[in-house]
Amino acid sequence: MIKILVIEDEDSVRENILDLLQAEDFDTVSAANGRIGIDLAMAEFPDLVLCDMMMPEVDGYGVLSALRQEPLTATIPFIFLTAKSAKADFRQGMDMGADDYLTKPFTRAELLSAIMNRLERQATLKKHLINQSGVKISSPKTQLVEMSLHRAIKQRDFQEFEVQYQPIVDITSGKIIAAESLLRWHSPELGYVSPAEFIPLAESNGLIVPIGQWVIASVCQQVKTWHDSGVDCLTISVNLSAMEFNRPDLIQKITQALKVNNLAPHYLELELTESMIMQDLNSAIFTMNELQSLGVRIAIDDFGTGYSSLIYLKNLPVNTLKIDRYFIHNVAKDRQKSAITKALIEMAHNMNMRVIAEGVETESELYFLKQNKCDAVQGLLFSRSLPAVELENFLWNNKHLPV
Repeated sequence: MIKILVIEDEDSVRENILDLLQAEDFDTVSAANGRIGIDLAMAEFPDLVLCDMMMPEVDGYGVLSALRQEPLTATIPFIFLTAKSAKADFRQGMDMGADDYLTKPFTRAELLSAIMNRLERQATLKKHLINQSGVKISSPKTQLVEMSLHRAIKQRDFQEFEVQYQPIVDITSGKIIAAESLLRWHSPELGYVSPAEFIPLAESNGLIVPIGQWVIASVCQQVKTWHDSGVDCLTISVNLSAMEFNRPDLIQKITQALKVNNLAPHYLELELTESMIMQDLNSAIFTMNELQSLGVRIAIDDFGTGYSSLIYLKNLPVNTLKIDRYFIHNVAKDRQKSAITKALIEMAHNMNMRVIAEGVETESELYFLKQNKCDAVQGLLFSRSLPAVELENFLWNNKHLPV
């Protein structure tokens, strides 16, 4: 049964809402003020929160902020109930991560419509992520990994996680020009857990949002540390999940991470996948334009493996096209792969995009990419992913790829 938390300080309004929801067979929990509401949300983990905007002591903004900062409640759909009509108030709430708002007085139909819209969108996103990942929730091993993941994130210090960096090198000079951040998890109970195992699970249960926010904050902090120590400035790319990309507070979180570290936006590049963009093309383009207006760079990752989006590519505000490792493997000998890769490089250059080939492992692959004017490469031919201190040593020693 779907559980809804109602946080409303007016007794009559709260009781009316509860009566209506219970008549529709929703499981309900209620709070008469914001502080109790926060405690109940942490204890009950409702499927949706209805919260009055204006309350004494802790108002709706305070409730929203508290829930969004707590990893285990960060993804719960949140709808404001408000008597206000000023657009600035709504904008503030939406920027903080609210999903919707209802202006009092509202009808039964308006309330139910808002609730169902949010629940359906959440369910659709989760279903898509589960289908994409192939996660089997019933597996005992999966359940153990999920329990350990919940515990690791609940600690909030993320000490079990590490961000590593795989260098990206210029194909002409061999110099390191950027790096991709990659998450690693060392669990006390499970040992090293592969990203292929825990990231799809985190995406399916919403834990990817607090994890992703921590990764972005860590990357920005690390780049600032490198800058302060005199290390060459690099653009660092971060993989964004579909759930993060669709969050209403995405821009705010990224802006905050950059501001806290006094970091210029162009040092951060966000990697999006084709399938993520094509879920809702118009919404994706809007969000990508917002990110680029900040000065953040945009890359399309794993290109060629998702939807057939070639027709839309010219409309996307993209700086970098990353060709998936599937096309790079044995590209010099596979005629079909070589034809596709040549076409992708030429097309991207015609759209003023930088092209990076992923998964480069052999000299023949590198030679083919160089002959066809690919801009940069990453892969085991040069380096695996490295802890931050090892990448820093690479930079201090001016390590190059022989090209």
